[in-house]
Amino acid sequence: MRRRAGVFAIRGVATSRTRRRFPVTHLQFFKISLLIAAVTLFVAACGDSDDSDAPAAPAEPAPTEAAVPDEASLTPGEGVSVTLGRANWNSGYFQAEIFRQLLGELGYHVSDPAELELGPNLAYVAMAEGQMDFWTNSWYPLHLSWLAGELPDSSLVGDHLTVVGEQMIAGGIQGFLITKSFADEFGVYTMDELNRNADALAAFDATDPVPGNGIADIFGCTESWTCDNIIESQIAFSGWDNISQTIAGYDAMFAQAVDAADEGVPMVIYMWTPSAYITLLRPGDNVYWLGVEQILDDSNPTGFEGGEAHDQRGADGTGGYAVIGSDLCPAAADHAEGLCPIGWVAADILVTANTEFLEANPAAEALFEAVTLSVIEVSLANVAQDEGTAAADLATAWIADNRTTVDAWLDAARAAS
Repeated sequence: MRRRAGVFAIRGVATSRTRRRFPVTHLQFFKISLLIAAVTLFVAACGDSDDSDAPAAPAEPAPTEAAVPDEASLTPGEGVSVTLGRANWNSGYFQAEIFRQLLGELGYHVSDPAELELGPNLAYVAMAEGQMDFWTNSWYPLHLSWLAGELPDSSLVGDHLTVVGEQMIAGGIQGFLITKSFADEFGVYTMDELNRNADALAAFDATDPVPGNGIADIFGCTESWTCDNIIESQIAFSGWDNISQTIAGYDAMFAQAVDAADEGVPMVIYMWTPSAYITLLRPGDNVYWLGVEQILDDSNPTGFEGGEAHDQRGADGTGGYAVIGSDLCPAAADHAEGLCPIGWVAADILVTANTEFLEANPAAEALFEAVTLSVIEVSLANVAQDEGTAAADLATAWIADNRTTVDAWLDAARAAS
């Protein structure tokens, strides 16, 4: 599916294709078990599909002698250089490598994405201006606001970009985590309860990143990731006057958050999946998912440029909730349908590309259309990457283990050239 970025609309269809990709060591087993348990809950939040009524596949025709393809038809990208960038969060490295290697099989010469690692504030402009051809790390609707930026020629960033394919529909789950023992001690299971509980605030403030300032300083996002602006909008929208976001390098904040959770020290941190982070901050074990009583709408309370797109209610107005049990998200116990008011809509993780690049390279566009990944696949890769395996090696192994599927994608790309 191809969508001009300027008119891109979020849909809510969940897809899943689950296979084991990598050999599992004893050290990985516990982490993977946690990931599968978490992802199973999240997939339920994003919808499912029922293929029971699907018609039977037609009988395959008798094989005929196929023409031997020439080298040009196998490598339609021969002689074409492609500039691939990647996001400056490491949970997206694996996807970038898969696309790089697959384009390489089509004959394209693709740059190392590590050479162009950007935040979304720069990535979309770079693609719009032709300095970068594509990336695989768009989170929609999270990143929609960047498409509304204006270029020097008065055109909008989104006028030059196209969103392609269905890489991971509803694959990005995000929200706030809170130290479990602290939440239980003070009965704080939503951000709003933390904001209005004086005793909890005092205990939190005593050990948070800025102790003694009278407010709860929570670990938020790295500047320019977009989630930092959304958190600021949530604070303003919900009137959390006693809560402030710490904006810094995410991995440094996360390390502090893990230490705090393991020691029973109060903390709140923004986190997302797919990632390996959920193997260290484990809902129901050392943390809970923290509820949000009011889901951010499109009122843009902070006045950020493009802030209307920070709406977390989703296209159908039902976003911001997930099927997560009250043992992992105690706030779910107060919801009529037992849903966790997680406060964030599930994101579609998709490819965005320069439109002129796609028009000149139909094989690349067809490949982008074809590739789909599952949250579990990417999460397993994130765990292995966190343990020291290079993203390029993980992508190579994944492609080898899924050769039949990959070859079908490549055939579709070659047919489009």
